[in-house]
Amino acid sequence: MLVLANFLEAIAVVLDYALSIYMWIIVAGAVLSWVSPDPYNPIVRFINTATEPVFYQIRKRLPVSFGGLDISPIIVILAIIFLQTFVVNSLHGLARSIV
Repeated sequence: MLVLANFLEAIAVVLDYALSIYMWIIVAGAVLSWVSPDPYNPIVRFINTATEPVFYQIRKRLPVSFGGLDISPIIVILAIIFLQTFVVNSLHGLARSIV
């Protein structure tokens, strides 16, 4: 059972890091939307490729533009915080209860 507990703990840690990194990519995408960056820059292209599909799904389902302000990044960040709080902490707790 110790192996399963360590496996769940490792999944929780990796998921927590992945969600944190993606949250910073979302923040970078929001900041880039305020300026007019070079669309051919590889970093800008990566950030747009990583964020726009998620933003599109939110914009399609919710009217998230208030007075020209797009709040879809805020919704994504709140969803990431929820996942970190609920899923990651649940995995940590499950791993501790197995041992």
